[in-house]
Amino acid sequence: MLQIFHQTNFDFMGRRKIAYAFSIFMILLSTASLVIHGGPRLSIDFTGGIMMQVRFARPVAMEQVRAAVDDAGIRGSELQAVTGTNDIMIRVHAREAEAGDPFGKIRASLARRFPDNPATLMRQENVGPKIGKELAGKASKAIALALGMILIYIALRYEWKFALGAVVALAHDVYITLGMLSLFNKEFSLTVMAALLTIAGYSNNDTIVVFDRIRERAKVLRRESLARVINLSVNETLSRTIITSLTVTLSVLALFLFGGEVIHDFSFAMLVGVVFGTYSSVYVASALALDITLSRMKERPQARGTTGRAAARG
Repeated sequence: MLQIFHQTNFDFMGRRKIAYAFSIFMILLSTASLVIHGGPRLSIDFTGGIMMQVRFARPVAMEQVRAAVDDAGIRGSELQAVTGTNDIMIRVHAREAEAGDPFGKIRASLARRFPDNPATLMRQENVGPKIGKELAGKASKAIALALGMILIYIALRYEWKFALGAVVALAHDVYITLGMLSLFNKEFSLTVMAALLTIAGYSNNDTIVVFDRIRERAKVLRRESLARVINLSVNETLSRTIITSLTVTLSVLALFLFGGEVIHDFSFAMLVGVVFGTYSSVYVASALALDITLSRMKERPQARGTTGRAAARG
């Protein structure tokens, strides 16, 4: 197995309070952005709008068509090429349609940019938000069901404190990703929702790898403290974690830089989610499991003392 780090001994758990402060800051920043913007900026999938199919006499570059649509003052539009034709599908937000004739503006801009390649409107129809809302509802139920099943699975395979840490870490990653989308004014579309579901799976997988090693080490190092066992386990899986995260990050970064505007928001969400998914496996999931254990250990002597005093009074 490829190893980047050999026999590291970083005190991850000793710095968990700093990580807690950072996570709280990111959650507050995400909440502030979502409140100020009135929630995430929804795409046409959720708000509805107008769909236009435009046919050019000759092939055109998608980037040039997008530039022409932007020059027309139509913001937030979605473009898609129709395979095997010179047609371009243009979806415009409902707010742009209410402001006037969107195709008239687009046609004038296209005529200026492509004087020798006229565009013809083949069809135009209203796109309702109903399907998007239905999918959003189903996705929300899927996330809730996934959280519940993960909680049960990890509680049975490990302990409930690890299950709670894993679910909190998963919610932490998804919420901060949503907050960063809002902060950087990215659109929340069905593809971005797919990214959030992917992030949830990635975060959980990374957490399970760490938990597996903690369970293995806890059986051998019975006399060691849980903090020591977690630190040792995280250090032993550090190379695997870094290699996996770096590979995924580089792939998503390539999509973000060179994939074009169509998947720009999707790749941005994936970038944020992968980074925080790796971070939360150690500093949220494992650290919470440790603090829950320490909290219960403090409560037990107090409970015994209270019982003893009650018995003495009796």
